Amino acid sequence: MAIIFEKKEKVAYITINRPEALNALDLQTVKELSQALMEFRDDDGLWAGIITGAGDKAFSAGADLKTLVPFMGEIKDKPWQVPPTILRGLELWKPLIAAINGLTLGGGLELALACDLRIASENALLGTPEVGLGVLPGWGGTQRLPRVISRCKAAEILLLGMPIDAQEAYRIGLVNKVVPAAQVMEVAEQWASQLCRVGPLAARAIKEAMSRGVEFTLEHGLKLEWELEMGLFGTEDMQEGIKSFAEKRRPKFQGK
Repeated sequence: MAIIFEKKEKVAYITINRPEALNALDLQTVKELSQALMEFRDDDGLWAGIITGAGDKAFSAGADLKTLVPFMGEIKDKPWQVPPTILRGLELWKPLIAAINGLTLGGGLELALACDLRIASENALLGTPEVGLGVLPGWGGTQRLPRVISRCKAAEILLLGMPIDAQEAYRIGLVNKVVPAAQVMEVAEQWASQLCRVGPLAARAIKEAMSRGVEFTLEHGLKLEWELEMGLFGTEDMQEGIKSFAEKRRPKFQGK
């Protein structure tokens, strides 16, 4: 299996399982990734997800140049034939954590960028080398990176094609936290556990408001926020949240 998909309580684990190829993304991997993400999206019992790479050398070194690049060339006029993922084509409002355990280049960085929270190992290297190959990062790199960090730093990474280390990634706000390599999954699981304690409907509404609102004017973004907020009113989760606060206890959310 190119993708290992596991469920542990309310958390989905999605592991890119090609360590011999530094977890590069070939066509089969993208297809399986698409299936795993849709299963995560559609399973009401799963509230948070973690994406990582097998082994300790790489999260993902990006697209597999031997197989995926020729395929992309063949379907350049048929973009609908690319399996939908969080990179493009799949809306997923459940929160996702990228557990970045090493080399994270090209499509690997773009995959991490499509997640909501990013935890990097101290030995991680992150970058977009595509410009050196005569192409651009076409899975959202040119669009998501300038939205996550400053435009000038995004331009530096995208145009020079030189990777940065984990500490620099943290300094510029590309990752949330840097930890020793042995602790990456431990911290990711701690964060996923916390995501499973908060109101799941509220967490999804927050992610949707942030993701869609960045494209809007402030006025339209505030309207979207209001609509999503009103959608939460009257839910069982909201009632439980207010009741538990009054009773000074931890809420027991059901995602309803």
